[in-house]
This record gives sequence, C-alpha cells and structure tokens, in this order.
Amino acid sequence: MIFHKVQLKNGLQIIAELNPHAHSVAVGYFVRAGSRDESTPVSGVSHFLEHMAFKGNEKYSADDVNRIFDEIGANYNASTSEEITLFYGSFLPEYIETAMELLSTLIYPSLRKEDFDMEKKVILEEIGMYDDLHSFTAYEKSMQTHFAGHPLGQSILGTVQSITDLTDDQMRQYHTDHYLAGNLTLAIAGNADWDQILELANRFCADWPAGTCDRPTDEATPAKNRQVIIEKEIQQQHIMQLAPAPAAQDPLRLPAELLSVILGDDSNSRLYWKLVDTGLAESAELGFNEYDGSGTWLTYLCSDPELTESNLQIFQEIYDEVNANGVTQEELDRAKNKIASRLVLRSERPMGRLSSLGGNWVYRQEYFSVEDDLKLLESVTLESIQELLKKYPLGHSTTAAVGPMVTIGD
Repeated sequence: MIFHKVQLKNGLQIIAELNPHAHSVAVGYFVRAGSRDESTPVSGVSHFLEHMAFKGNEKYSADDVNRIFDEIGANYNASTSEEITLFYGSFLPEYIETAMELLSTLIYPSLRKEDFDMEKKVILEEIGMYDDLHSFTAYEKSMQTHFAGHPLGQSILGTVQSITDLTDDQMRQYHTDHYLAGNLTLAIAGNADWDQILELANRFCADWPAGTCDRPTDEATPAKNRQVIIEKEIQQQHIMQLAPAPAAQDPLRLPAELLSVILGDDSNSRLYWKLVDTGLAESAELGFNEYDGSGTWLTYLCSDPELTESNLQIFQEIYDEVNANGVTQEELDRAKNKIASRLVLRSERPMGRLSSLGGNWVYRQEYFSVEDDLKLLESVTLESIQELLKKYPLGHSTTAAVGPMVTIGD
C-alpha cells in the first residue's frame, strides 16, 4: 500500500491508498455537509441534494449518468448522514477517467427546477416509507430528544412540512454555501496511478469555488428525557436509549467500539446470551456512534411489550455490573479478534477501504493503514476500558419508545 495526499489550490484535499495488486479501484467524494449543518427551514436539504446530484448537468442528463455508470460496470451510490454526504463508486481500473468525470458531475449538478419538483415527490414518499419502520422512528425520536437544541438532533430526511416548503432557490443557496472545494475530500483506494489521479482531479475539480464551512463542534450535554409514541396496532415494543460517549476525535473511541462488541454485538455478546438467545427479546444491542465533538451509546431493544420493563431491567443490571467491575481479559481478546477480522476482510476490497480512508481524514486528518489499525486495536487494555467507563459510564439519559405501551419506566 502506498499513501499519497495533496491539496489543490482551491482547497480540495485528495488522498489515495494505492495498491497495484488490487483488481479494482474505489473513488469517493466526502462532503462535510449533513443534517447537523442545516437550519430548520431547510431541514432535509442535504439528503435531497444527494438525490438531485444524479439528475445530471448541462453535459450529462440523468439517463446519461446512470447509463454510463452501468456501461462501465460500476458499483455506485451515495449516502447522507448527520455529518457527511458521500458520493462513491467502484469499478475496473481502466474506467477511472470516465468514472471520475461522472462522480465529479454529481458534485455540481444543474439543480433544475423541473427535476427539483419531481424529486420532491420521491423524498416525501421516502419519508412516508421510513415512518412505517418503527425502529427508525424510535431512532429519529431518540436523536431529536437527546440532542434537543444541538445540531445533531436534526433529522436527516427532514419532515413532510420542511420538504414541502423547501424551494429550489433555498437548495441552490445551501449548495453554494456548503459545496466548496475546501469542504470536500476526494479519496481513492485500490489500483490506480497517482499521476493520472492528479491530472484528472485538476481537469474536473480545479475550477470549483474555494472556501470552507464552519461547524460548531461543542460536546452536547443532554438532559434526562423521554418520548413515547403509542402505536396500538403493532405487536412489538421498540426502545432506543442514548447516553453520552466519546467523540470522533477522542482516543477513547476505540475502547468504546470494543466495549459495544463485548456487550451488544449481534452474536456471542452479553446482551445476546442474556436476552436474544433466551427468547426474551428479538433484538438487544448496544452500539457506539461517534460524531464531530460528541458521541453516543445507543441501546436498542425490540421485544414483546409485556417483557419490556423486565428486559430493560436486565440491560441496566448488565450496565451497572460493567460500570462497577469492567470486563474480562477473555472478553476483550475475543472482541479484538472480531474487529480485527472485520478490518482485514473489509480491507481486501478497495471499496471496503474507502470509507475508513475517507472517514479518518475528514474527522481526524490522519491516515491509518490496516496495519496501523490493528496495532491501535491491540493497544487497548482493560485499563483503557476502565478509563472509558469512568468518563462515559453505560446507561441512558434519553429514552424513545414506539409501540403499544403507554408508559415506560426508568
């Protein structure tokens, strides 16, 4: 693996982890823009823009974009989160010129009003579809409640009202303000030539407007709160609970990831054996999510409503025991092996390396090879876990519930 980095005059950062032995190449534009960067009147605009990107520009129509990607056999898509909009593709190395031109087209689409009006209907349908997913509703409500008054509490999809009211002029202004070269990172992983990458990046990106966007990253300080959404017609209770955890820049993020595997992985974790294997719950998980300046422990329970209270009590008993006594060396070693295997297996494909490569750079301006990641993983000790638990104990400050139960106890 050979790592390269450069910054164009307009501020666009380009990073590449090149492997001449790979059989494919993956390219992604990481835009530092997501729901947390939106104002209330334009809630959901980042995700809307992700859709609009595929409508093309003056040179390529929407049909052209999709047809040419298919003609070169590319695996391509985009995603929007609270903090990043990502446009990516993986393909055979001989098609890098075509693919980079098309991916660059996605960053500066025409944003035509007729496309905007048509796609608005699609977005509203998507919001309706997700409203029917009860676990998603619980997640949305838990984030909104936990991060009330903080930008991370803003919905990625927006609301029916915000999308209905959104205008094409508002979208263009948001795009102008946030799609600046200094707010983007171009990441490449796999089999490619660095000199060719630089030539293509200068050809397709050098004239993009310079600039960056400020983003306040103060750590959130959530108050204890809850939301209960009564859905009598469903048969299960969905519970999401959030608590503060390390931010993306915090060295404790890796111990947090390991602890979430020990306690809340979907197989061979404490919660799995206590609740899922015994048939007390369909799902019982602990996740760790890292953001700019903040992080969360995310507890998820899906079970028979009548078992909800007793299941939540089991969660709390496990958390209390771990907060007091930590975990065992055997558990830590097993979690390290799980994560190490996932890292290595994912790294065998350029597409698997792209998100790690770009994410590390966007959040930390650092490059970590697979070997670096494995060394960091191995360096985590039981003392690291204790330090984590002292600063960010397991528990919950926010609860969101969706299901037939009217009240949820502490």
